[in-house]
Amino acid sequence: MGTTGFAFFGALLFLFQSATDPQLALQQFPKSGDRLRRRKRDWVIPPLAVSENQRGPFPLKVAEVRTTEDGRRKIIYSITGPGADQPPVGLFSMDRNSGSLYVTRPLDREEKAQYMMKVHAVVEGSGNAEEPMDIIVFVIDQNDNRPVFNESTYRGEVPEASAIARVSPPPVQAHVATTEGWEVMRVVATDADEPNNDNSNIRYRILSQTPQIPHTDLFAINPISGAIRVSRYGLDREKNSEYVLYIQAADNRGAGLTTETKVILVVTDSNDHSPVFTQTSTTLNIYKQTMGPWSSRRKQYYPEHLQADYGSLELKEKAVLAAPQTELVLFLSSHQGLDFEKIKKHTLLIAVENEIPFVNSAMNTSTATVTVNVKDVNEAPVFNPTEKVVGKREDLAVGETVVQYTATDPDETNQKVRYKITRDPGDWLNVDNDVGLIKVKRQMDRESKFVTNDKYIVVIAAYDDDKVPATGTGTLIIQLEDVNDEAPTIVEYNFTVCNKDPAPQLLSVTDKDTGPDHNAPFSVSLRATSRSNWTAVMNETNMGIILKLAKELPSGHYDVVLTVRDFLGLEQDNIVGAEVCDCTGENVDCTVRKHETAISIAFILKLLIVILLPLTLVLLLLFARWRRERHQRRQNCNEEGGREDENAYDDVVIPANPEEIDSIIDDVQPSAEIME
Repeated sequence: MGTTGFAFFGALLFLFQSATDPQLALQQFPKSGDRLRRRKRDWVIPPLAVSENQRGPFPLKVAEVRTTEDGRRKIIYSITGPGADQPPVGLFSMDRNSGSLYVTRPLDREEKAQYMMKVHAVVEGSGNAEEPMDIIVFVIDQNDNRPVFNESTYRGEVPEASAIARVSPPPVQAHVATTEGWEVMRVVATDADEPNNDNSNIRYRILSQTPQIPHTDLFAINPISGAIRVSRYGLDREKNSEYVLYIQAADNRGAGLTTETKVILVVTDSNDHSPVFTQTSTTLNIYKQTMGPWSSRRKQYYPEHLQADYGSLELKEKAVLAAPQTELVLFLSSHQGLDFEKIKKHTLLIAVENEIPFVNSAMNTSTATVTVNVKDVNEAPVFNPTEKVVGKREDLAVGETVVQYTATDPDETNQKVRYKITRDPGDWLNVDNDVGLIKVKRQMDRESKFVTNDKYIVVIAAYDDDKVPATGTGTLIIQLEDVNDEAPTIVEYNFTVCNKDPAPQLLSVTDKDTGPDHNAPFSVSLRATSRSNWTAVMNETNMGIILKLAKELPSGHYDVVLTVRDFLGLEQDNIVGAEVCDCTGENVDCTVRKHETAISIAFILKLLIVILLPLTLVLLLLFARWRRERHQRRQNCNEEGGREDENAYDDVVIPANPEEIDSIIDDVQPSAEIME
């Protein structure tokens, strides 16, 4: 590009006209060199400040931009950026010939606080342009927004016994709390105007209080934080249960625009009234030996909290009150029961107080007197001790005394006590009905299923002779001592063994006795009938028997009789079944013997059939022949006109001729195939 095609300006002039001063300030930027050439600027236009909410007329000129070359050459001016050719489009405009900057309508800082645009200057006809220059327009805030509370109505609670916040003395405004106390709640308001500016600097104050009793300034508010506190004593829920405050928030440090909100404060109960008994004494009749609870209706004025703790010198029970100023049922109880024979009358001092501590520690506690008259009832006899333990040998002879277990009657009348056994699982004992002497009725056995851990438990009942007898029970535990009355036994009842090179058999020995020397070590011997075929010795622990076949026996079943003794010599014979099979070594195989046994059984069955079948057929034929002859004789008698003697033919006629019998047998001789 030639020098004649681009003759550029050396400086820009910037003029600013504020909304309040119509005079334009002129600022000249440094000139460029004598030689016309393109250069990058190091200078920008200072920020502009335009007030929001201006009334016009519009368009309103706010600044003017031009170059030092303006007048010698034709310069075209324009702006771009937000507010010009970007949203909000057309808020700012520039005269293309003069470089004057205009605002076309009122600005709103709450919508946008500043605008950044660029100024363009182009030599007409050449197309040459200088670097765009930045323009920043700040919108000056006006106090055009009122404070806004977060809630239209605030609701809170304040205890009637709240701590008091000290309020600054005059001339500080009333209702203004300056030191910390009981904070009831906070109200919060915000302002949309520029932050950290007086236009958004809010102050709070209380406009009114309803009701205005007992003081017009019961509450105070912190003007900066909005914290509401109690400033005077006098809150009483029973007199005024609710207060309504109207709070004002004002910007410009309290001198600007204002707004209001409503605060509803509910006074909650504090324990500042003690419950009072209106009936200071009562009488209660209770039967002895009952644990309670017992009830007594008592009138009581109870204005506040619905829980009370009734404490007494001897009894204690909590009662919950359902409503203020009501008639209550007072429940008393005793952990041990009342005893007419010991104390016939109890005088109790009942105190009533709230579970929540009193606000004022000097408040009095209401008391009442309860007189409890104990009535006598028929009490059951009492065993002492209720559970008695005695140790006895299990072989205690029948008729011998186990123990005398007696009970006493606690009643003053000292009634006659009798005894009976109500639980005796083995039916081993009996008791003398008059004196409670317990004796052995049947032999006891420590190894019985009725004994657990060597203990046999019996229940004895004692009853008096009242019209309606009262019964008490005691438990007798007999600790049975073991005697050597159980001989050792072999656990295994049978075994199988080969008759050639047989393997030894290990038989286990057990003994129900557990006493000293009543058990292992055991010893064993064979009876004479088994001694020739078997050998038996104890193993190393003397708790098992090693039994071995001494010689080869034919296969079959054998009973081996062994005598086993405990350490003290108590013995008994044990019979063990041995199934001897035709095999060798430890692998016992009895299938051959089973086959032979099956064949022999089949043969015996066939033999029985051969013997019994002919005999049965002979009897049947004889019976048929007898019936036929009898029938024939009756017919003959009828033809001759005579009367048959029915008893004359009742006997069976057996043929006297042996040859006749043989012919009958030949007729029923079985085939030889049956024997196959």
